[in-house]
Amino acid sequence: MEVQEIKSYIESYKERGLKLFTTSSFQTHSIPLLHIISTIDKSIPVFCINTGYHFPETLVYKDQIAELLGLNIIEVSSPTPRSAQKDASGKLLFTSDPDYCCYLNKVLPMEPVLAEYDVWINGVRADQSAVRKSFGVEEKAPHNTVRFHPMLDWDNRMITKYIKEHNLPKHPLEDKGYMSIGCEPCTRKFDLESYSREGRWFGLNKTECGLNTELVEKK
Repeated sequence: MEVQEIKSYIESYKERGLKLFTTSSFQTHSIPLLHIISTIDKSIPVFCINTGYHFPETLVYKDQIAELLGLNIIEVSSPTPRSAQKDASGKLLFTSDPDYCCYLNKVLPMEPVLAEYDVWINGVRADQSAVRKSFGVEEKAPHNTVRFHPMLDWDNRMITKYIKEHNLPKHPLEDKGYMSIGCEPCTRKFDLESYSREGRWFGLNKTECGLNTELVEKK
């Protein structure tokens, strides 16, 4: 989807009186969408899901991007305290049940947000996983929310080109070999020649955190 078409979609939603929001993990590839949104309406909320496990560099980068683009960032976090996020043996859930950890720290905090807003501007790309490849430009989410996927047909080349054209900063960990950056315990460096998201949940049969499986209505 071209930038002008993205803008037209967003303006159309606004003209219909729909309440819009977006979310961001504040990785380098997240920034073009945030920049596009900032050129349309800086008041559109950008929800940052604070899991409590982010790299310090991600939090610094988030603040940098927020100031640069004038974003309206709202942090949300799990209603379940980390002290209660343990299995029967006392281990933190990210070590024994990462799916449930993601549910508590990512999916659960988004439920009240979806109940409040009409359109979720979501930056997933089809080239990132099989799940995302199955998405259309618009999908249904819980609470009658519409998921709008404007970046679905973008690829790494397009992301890089946009960033260079607009002189946008990269995540500081990218130059250190981190190509897909999530929570610190579940992210590792990966060979640049390999598929980027394999640096997430390494060694596990897991490619999604639940935001794109549980918060989309099954067809």
